[in-house]
Amino acid sequence: MRVRINLVQGDITEQRVDAIVNAANSSLLGGGGVDGAIHRKGGPEILAECRKLRASTYPQGLPTGQAVATTAGLLPARWVIHTVGPVHSPDEDRSHLLAACYTNALAVADELGAASVAFPAVSTGIFCWPMADAAEIALTAVRQAATRVAEVRFVLFDARAYAVFDSALNG
Repeated sequence: MRVRINLVQGDITEQRVDAIVNAANSSLLGGGGVDGAIHRKGGPEILAECRKLRASTYPQGLPTGQAVATTAGLLPARWVIHTVGPVHSPDEDRSHLLAACYTNALAVADELGAASVAFPAVSTGIFCWPMADAAEIALTAVRQAATRVAEVRFVLFDARAYAVFDSALNG
């Protein structure tokens, strides 16, 4: 079965899917951008589970490219899958870490039994990954992933990001 890829311009916290992917920081304790929005709208249950993960499995924080799931709290999804994207570097190729965010999040989704997953454009905010390159890496990773997820939805916050992903997907 091949995964169906859809693009949506909007707010990832409003997506009715099985799992929403959070572009988290390694602390798992909330932050800005997508991470802050998910923690704010999802409520204290997400943070409580993240704190438990930090106290047990990830005392040093979640490593870049890895993924882990928590409840979605008050969000219209069942789970949040947290992944830590790499900071873009013009001097070092970190594209394998960005691709790993997508493939590892899909592997976690498979473990959960999730059929639909919504992704943001990981690392394109404060981590400064160029949108066109990020779109190519994300789409390639999802297309090549061995996953049972039926639908991957890329939720792009603005028209520019949507246009870049649309060009990469359909161009």
